[in-house]
Amino acid sequence: MMRYVESLLALALAVIWIAPLLVAVWAAVHNVSDAIQFRADAPLTLDNFRTAWAGAPWLRYFANTFALVTLILVGQFVLCTLAGYAFAQTRFRGRDTVFVLVLLQLFILPEVLIVENYRVAATLSLLDSLWGIGAPYMASAFGIFLMRQAFKSVPRDLEEAARVEGCGTLAVLWRVYVPAARPTYLAYALVSVSTHWNNFLWPLIVTNSPETRPLTVGLSLFAAPENGVDISVISASTLMMVAPLLIGFVLFQRRFVQAFLTAGVK
Repeated sequence: MMRYVESLLALALAVIWIAPLLVAVWAAVHNVSDAIQFRADAPLTLDNFRTAWAGAPWLRYFANTFALVTLILVGQFVLCTLAGYAFAQTRFRGRDTVFVLVLLQLFILPEVLIVENYRVAATLSLLDSLWGIGAPYMASAFGIFLMRQAFKSVPRDLEEAARVEGCGTLAVLWRVYVPAARPTYLAYALVSVSTHWNNFLWPLIVTNSPETRPLTVGLSLFAAPENGVDISVISASTLMMVAPLLIGFVLFQRRFVQAFLTAGVK
């Protein structure tokens, strides 16, 4: 009996989760008058997508977003790999204390640091640039923690064998620890890409021109009330924005789940 109850609850949560997406899909392929009436015989149309695409420089926004998430992910991989290895396999005075200080970052919301981040970005002349958007997120405490846990699970015998073969510290890290932590890298990449693809507040503050705006900021300006509120066109533009993430999940969902299970991320 309990198993059926759990299945029903899981199904109800799934319906609640996907309902906004289904409503957006319905509105995107119907006229405004039919978008909120949900008539089964309402005619379908793709004009909303054409109108939305012509209303903003979406190619520029997509290019900016792809470049941004790639820049952040590469920076996070480099910094988190080096820091995770240092905390997992090297000994130095105050290592545990420094690691605790790094973990304290998890308790600080990014919004709390907006003023300080803006001051630093302005000082370094990084305003209205992809570097200005991505730099505050490259030193990720969550990523450092994941890499540390992954590297601590690697047998020391592998490192000793690599040392015998003449490998230095960086060679050991690249040839032994990085390949062993591949599932963790994939799991973290999924979290990072989805998070920064949807990030809005900090890019809104630090960008001023279409040349650097990501999709979230571009969508907010496109859907601003002063531009007219058309629920069908806005839904179409929203679907265009989330389509790459949805397609990626559908194509690689099995690998996604395996990566999270192997990495121990719940």
